[in-house]
Amino acid sequence: MTPTNLETGLTNTDVQQRIAAGQQNDPAPSLTRSVKRIFSDNLLTWFNLINVLLAALVFFTGSYKNMLFLGVAFFNTAIGIFQEIRSKRQIDKMSFLSEATYQLKREGKLIRVHQDAIVKDDLIMLSRGDQLPVDAHIVSTQGLEVDESQITGESTPIAKQVGDPLTSGSFLVSGQAVAQVTGVGRTSFIRELSSEVKTEHASHSQLLDTINRIIKILTIVIVPLGAALFISKMVNGNSLNAAILGTVAGMVGMIPEGLVLLTSVSLAVSAMNLARRHVLVRELPAIEGLARVDVLCLDKTGTITSGKLKFDQVVPLGNTTSDDLQTVTSGLIHAIGDENETATALKDAWPNPNWTASKVMPFSSARKWSGAEFDTGAYVLGAPEFILPEPDPELQKRVHKYASEGYRVLFVARVSQLTADDLGTVTPMGLVLITDELRENATNTFAYFANQDVALKVISGDNPTTVASIASRAGIAGCEHLVDMSTLEAPIDYDHLAATYTVFGRVTPTQKRELVKAWQRADHTVAMTGDGVNDILALRQADCGIAMASGSEATKSIADFVLIDSNFDAMLNVLNEGRRVVNNIERVAALYLIKTMYSVALSLIFVFMASSYPFQPIQLTPISMFTVGIPSFFLALEPNHERLSGQFMKQVMVIAAPAAICIVSYIMFVFLVGGVQLQMPYVQTSTLSVMMTGAVGFMALLMCARPLNRMKIGLVVIMLTCFILVFVFLGHLFSLSSIFNFRLAMFYLPLLVSVYPFFYVVQELLGKRLFSRIRWR
Repeated sequence: MTPTNLETGLTNTDVQQRIAAGQQNDPAPSLTRSVKRIFSDNLLTWFNLINVLLAALVFFTGSYKNMLFLGVAFFNTAIGIFQEIRSKRQIDKMSFLSEATYQLKREGKLIRVHQDAIVKDDLIMLSRGDQLPVDAHIVSTQGLEVDESQITGESTPIAKQVGDPLTSGSFLVSGQAVAQVTGVGRTSFIRELSSEVKTEHASHSQLLDTINRIIKILTIVIVPLGAALFISKMVNGNSLNAAILGTVAGMVGMIPEGLVLLTSVSLAVSAMNLARRHVLVRELPAIEGLARVDVLCLDKTGTITSGKLKFDQVVPLGNTTSDDLQTVTSGLIHAIGDENETATALKDAWPNPNWTASKVMPFSSARKWSGAEFDTGAYVLGAPEFILPEPDPELQKRVHKYASEGYRVLFVARVSQLTADDLGTVTPMGLVLITDELRENATNTFAYFANQDVALKVISGDNPTTVASIASRAGIAGCEHLVDMSTLEAPIDYDHLAATYTVFGRVTPTQKRELVKAWQRADHTVAMTGDGVNDILALRQADCGIAMASGSEATKSIADFVLIDSNFDAMLNVLNEGRRVVNNIERVAALYLIKTMYSVALSLIFVFMASSYPFQPIQLTPISMFTVGIPSFFLALEPNHERLSGQFMKQVMVIAAPAAICIVSYIMFVFLVGGVQLQMPYVQTSTLSVMMTGAVGFMALLMCARPLNRMKIGLVVIMLTCFILVFVFLGHLFSLSSIFNFRLAMFYLPLLVSVYPFFYVVQELLGKRLFSRIRWR
């Protein structure tokens, strides 16, 4: 049912009828996984399946205590689920605060609602920067231009007239409109546009990609190697139970249980921490992405300046008086109806003369001007170089003078015709000067980024001289290297521009995107900040997009981060959280991969040996728990804001490979000398294997925990104490023999003393002679 009066909109009764009929729009897609999905994604994993199957095999042997490894896996998964749900609640709360609201007309009144309150046939008020959450058709409009690139792939704005359709997902680049909703929820053209856009612009995690490559290799190796080990033990006369327990021990050791989980938990905790600081994270891997950024592209408004513009003065030209210039500008700005910062500043400065426009051309980022036609003539307001058909040297000199003083300069002119491509005869009337307030703490923020080797680039649609002046006041280095992009002729060498200049003025949306591409071609990781529709193309292209909550909904919908308070200083928290995650995961990943590496090596060795595998599953539990599992969770959440090394595998292998070599060497020494020559029983050789593996594990833990502090030293001491107590009091539970045996002590004490020098020598040899020659990615 269509409203009978388009001036009043739907009544409350109409709204309730449509809700009852299921004609209500869907809420915005959630940025987090549902609780059900969190449970399923954490529980239903390949390695959990292997753990369950291995536990079933151990159950078959009747040695139930050897199923304890399943408890460790369950404990790790439970921690992951708890942390992710905890983070989800915080993020969802902040997501609701950042959601766009839309203005509707109901019962003759204007109300503001979230998108899920919109129903079919509602009248929705739209303005520049809005992104349509529903399908609609235009009832009335003033110079409406729409970007439908989300749907068509074509970014050229499309002019719309009364009666034309508006498709969900498109956004307004200029003008205003009143539209009547025709499609909501499942009947709209793009039901989950935001989710689909993020799929196209998905943030990639180098950390998770590297870990997943390791997992893929293990997935290929673990089953056939386990099968080969089992067959070998059976062929060599081991009992069925012994073969099963040895095989399970080998396969459990190969699984880096908790590594992927720990990475995901670390990112989720970071997102929760950032939400508390009023930064909404739309893609968890983006936290890591920003930590790797080395080029940060800044928009002037909202990042360098506060965005609070203030009218300063008018400068008449020719025969125009100050009063006439002020009256024309006021009539223009009120008739056009733009809601950007410049228009707001001028509206606040002057009363509305109530001029009636017969034609309106709202501001466009591509045109750099807006205009309107009245009974007295047509007038335009914007950048002089985009309005004047030919450059005016005298006017350029005056504009440059004001711009160098930090003013935003607007040009007002009378034109003979008002079309997008041709203004006819242009008669200058004067200049309007606006001041831009430098954002508090801007200098300190940019100095911090510069000290972290992040190159700062300023990309703005304003006059480059004005932008450079303000950027210089904010302490951004290299501001003397500026370029006016409007003066360049095609083809533009963007690679040269990106390498040469710091400040880019009069930049069009397409040029912003091409500059970002140029830095990416130069192997830089690029972050882009923005708040308007003119930033959308560049935000989508950048490795990391940052939007202000005060900006347009279209901008926020594709950004990786939304600054709820529109405070750019919050990006320091994001940078530090990203570094904490990457640095800490690089640090603890070595602990997980040590076990994987020595287990794979031992499995390969013992496939060709008649002896039983050196461990039972239960014996791996204290090693995994005290040298890896518990300490890794503490270390992963520790503050660590050091610059990234960019060499994940090298950082991991420098510790993991020497530790794995040492462990395999000690176990083979125990087996060949203790087991073969000294005829020690299996329970003693396996006990010594657990002891030496733990000793090397704690050496690796100390190295991963560097730089040491009281908390880390205390953590290692507590873990070591617990590990020793297992041998003293819980030996029977973990199938360990007593270590209070003189003959046994004479064997293991020298080995324990040798751990540090042996580890040091192996690491030095590998680090200096091998790893230094390998090109790591």
